[in-house]
Amino acid sequence: MPITEAFRQAAIRSQTNGSRIPRAVPLLRSRPDPLHLHELTPARSARVLVTAFLLALLTGTGLLMLPVSTVDPGSTEAITAAFTATSALCVTGLVTVDTATYWTPFGQVVIICLIQVGGLGVMTFTTMLGILLARKFGLSTRLLANVETKSRGGARQVVARIVLTTAVIETAAAGILFLRFWGYYHYSPGAALAHGAFHAVSAFNNAGFALYSLNVMDFSGDPWILLTLAACVILGGLGFPVLYELRRHIRTPRRWSMNTRLVLLATPVLLLGGTVFLAVLEWNNSQTLGQESPAVKVLNAFFQSTIARTAGFNSIDISHMHPVSWLGLDILMFIGGGPAGTAGGLKVTTFGVLFFIALTEIRGGAAVPVLGKQLSRSVQREAMTVVVLATGAVIGGTMLIMLTDESLGLDRVLFECISAFATVGLSTGITPTLPVFAQCVLIALMFMGRLGPVTVAAAIAFGRRPPAYELPKERPLIG
Repeated sequence: MPITEAFRQAAIRSQTNGSRIPRAVPLLRSRPDPLHLHELTPARSARVLVTAFLLALLTGTGLLMLPVSTVDPGSTEAITAAFTATSALCVTGLVTVDTATYWTPFGQVVIICLIQVGGLGVMTFTTMLGILLARKFGLSTRLLANVETKSRGGARQVVARIVLTTAVIETAAAGILFLRFWGYYHYSPGAALAHGAFHAVSAFNNAGFALYSLNVMDFSGDPWILLTLAACVILGGLGFPVLYELRRHIRTPRRWSMNTRLVLLATPVLLLGGTVFLAVLEWNNSQTLGQESPAVKVLNAFFQSTIARTAGFNSIDISHMHPVSWLGLDILMFIGGGPAGTAGGLKVTTFGVLFFIALTEIRGGAAVPVLGKQLSRSVQREAMTVVVLATGAVIGGTMLIMLTDESLGLDRVLFECISAFATVGLSTGITPTLPVFAQCVLIALMFMGRLGPVTVAAAIAFGRRPPAYELPKERPLIG
């Protein structure tokens, strides 16, 4: 049933019952809609979201191409500006130039604004601005904001929760970093505040941009800096629905949704597993953890395990890690964080759904039980679709980049492609040296990874009508 027709019928029922008609109905009838947003289907909403991200990307690219954005005289190259704007808007963190020395304070402000917009979501950010301007929203705008944040409820309530949560966490983190930069590293108050705010926003939005040429390697022995950034990454990676549900029902776990249970179960398992994995492999590597004390080794192993969930900070030299460590980080990056948050990747819920599907099949069950509840079949199809499209995107991107330069090595190219698609930002050091075509491939992967492969696929899908018939069923041999 079309959405507009459903709301009209709801309005008729409301009139019959003597209750007030929802405000969305007159807004839909009276407001001009040249873009036909009232015909809101999954494909159409996906196209609107993709278009909004493209417009934000073009705006950011244009601003970074201005002479005032770069330290050197003249404007920057289009590919450099586009790559940086995409990495910031998609909260990735991959860079082709040094953020600390290449961009002026104006350019750095543009980058952090793109990070904030990308972390909140373009439609969410637009809705927030409209609320601040006291404008009314039609049904289409509300639905688009809810689609983007994967949340239920009115757009005003959803955006208010997101903005409040973001402001509280980023302000608290910025305050801790400010005190550390000012009191311990003797930054001036202005510099300490700027650095604290920049890195708090970058961390909570899982972006990984840093105002230092070596990222945060200079703070590899400072738990105040690393643990604060790690806490922001974890909170942003949990997802806004989980944070909101914990705030309301933290003392009543039985009321938690399946989404919250999956995220809270998988997150500590992956964090602990990644920490042990990296500590064991890099413990004696003199170019990463080998020269540090045991406490610092554990700290940095935990930090890099957290960052792979998906922010691009690095406190050790990623380019000198063991190839097996790269493969382990590939897995962590590909899984990613929680849905409807600032993290990327497949999402831990997708990984959890696949795990329980496989477990049920091994046990010979029919329905898929997940933590005391039964999993919907539509969710099973959606999870498998995401995995297939994501795997295809990463493999395709890796093959295209390998065609440009065979000497790069499969392990390094695969690492960069997964980092781009999962919007992580960790790098083995080859991204700045890649040719323009390869950088364009990474731009496409970052864009697809941030919006989600299903959203991008829906936006470019041509078929709109489901088939009016059903084909005969047959069972092929599997395995």
